[in-house]
Amino acid sequence: MSVLQNLEPKNVYRFFEQMCAIPHGSRNTKAISDWCVAFARERGLEYYQDEANNVIIIKEASAGYEQAPAVILQGHLDMVCEKTPACTKDMEREGLDLAVDGDYVYAVGTTLGGDDGIAAAMALAVLDDDSIPHPRLEVVLTTEEEIGMLGAAVLDVTPLQGRELVNLDSEAEGVFTVGCAGGSSSRCVLPIERAAFEGACLRVQISGLTGGHSGAEIHKGRANADMLMGRILRAMAQATPVRLVSVDGGLKDNAIATAATAVVCAADVQAAEQAAEELGRALAREYAVPDPNLTVTVEAADCRQMPMDEASTARVLCLLTCAPNGVQAMSQDIPGLVQTSLNLGILKTGETEVCATFSVRSSVATQKEMLHDRLRCLMEQLGGQLEITGDYPAWEYRRESPLRERMVRIFQAQYGHEPKIEAIHAGVECGLLCGKLPDLDCVSVGPDLLEIHTPREKMSISSVQRVWDFLKEVLRESK
Repeated sequence: MSVLQNLEPKNVYRFFEQMCAIPHGSRNTKAISDWCVAFARERGLEYYQDEANNVIIIKEASAGYEQAPAVILQGHLDMVCEKTPACTKDMEREGLDLAVDGDYVYAVGTTLGGDDGIAAAMALAVLDDDSIPHPRLEVVLTTEEEIGMLGAAVLDVTPLQGRELVNLDSEAEGVFTVGCAGGSSSRCVLPIERAAFEGACLRVQISGLTGGHSGAEIHKGRANADMLMGRILRAMAQATPVRLVSVDGGLKDNAIATAATAVVCAADVQAAEQAAEELGRALAREYAVPDPNLTVTVEAADCRQMPMDEASTARVLCLLTCAPNGVQAMSQDIPGLVQTSLNLGILKTGETEVCATFSVRSSVATQKEMLHDRLRCLMEQLGGQLEITGDYPAWEYRRESPLRERMVRIFQAQYGHEPKIEAIHAGVECGLLCGKLPDLDCVSVGPDLLEIHTPREKMSISSVQRVWDFLKEVLRESK
């Protein structure tokens, strides 16, 4: 039975619910891409699908709009898959369990994927409704946006005629995004060696953190579990000789890590445990406001794996102690805007290496390269290496924008006040697409989405309705 069938706009929520039934996390987008192709084929629309699972769907202009310039509607098909510790859902194979609470849609125990499923749902609803007047529509649905905009990076834009693009990947109604930071996924790979050590094993866990989007919420002072684990492990090593067995935390480089686990072998178990617990209490005080549920636990553990040797343990602790993290610089041009940051989002231990993956962001290209150099220099000193993937450019503010002017005028008529015009620290695919389509005029909008990239994500029903009405008017006046 449909959970969203009584919500308006019906077609938008119908397509959104159908999407939510198909697993579509990053790197798992073939099924959702094929679903979009089937949609286009069933309606006789021109479409293109590539090996990266990007989809372009084209609908010719309505009567009277034949001479109007084409408009591109753009969003991404992949979502961040996060879930609560108690949730047993396999998000690789199972759809979401949707629910409605007042004005909000959410998914039980998991992320909702309103970022950016609502873009695809709105775009398909426009394509499906012949009563909506519009110029030539070019719907661009990319993949792997959440792991470095990999789909947009390889997108063939040859079929696209439009030079005005409405991106539907913003999360605040009434905010027009007109610029964003560039970024990359930067993976630090540190080789390790293992050796026997006399001691007892302890498992250290950090949990209960608030987390959030590493671009949109990096400035809120929230704790990063991976970085806190580095502090705890160092405190234990200062109290007694320890050897690290493993350290793991976080699932996505663009999500602030909410939990981390380490296993250590300690010469003096009581001293190690006491050091971890004391620092845990201090951390709870440090982060009492942004992370009131921060919890550190220490318990006995079975050592099923040989610990790292002394030198490897020291190198890993140095990496977790010395690596930069969080806000590095604020914009001098736009008050309150983060200019440069990085986030240690994934920490993983293998048999022969420890990998730490950062999401690096900056609206200034030279500062992004500066962070790459800092990580590279640190890894060179530790005997490791830096691997950079998904490197994408910043989207620079455009002083002259006919699309923005038209959208502002329509917004004022619909809402009775002016929208907020801003650049953001989070990444948007407009930067990559501007590089592929010269003179592209872009504006990013969207409905209210709260706490994206966390299991607390929810989407405002009434906001979706208003943004839908706004989008239809923008298309009607694109003549």
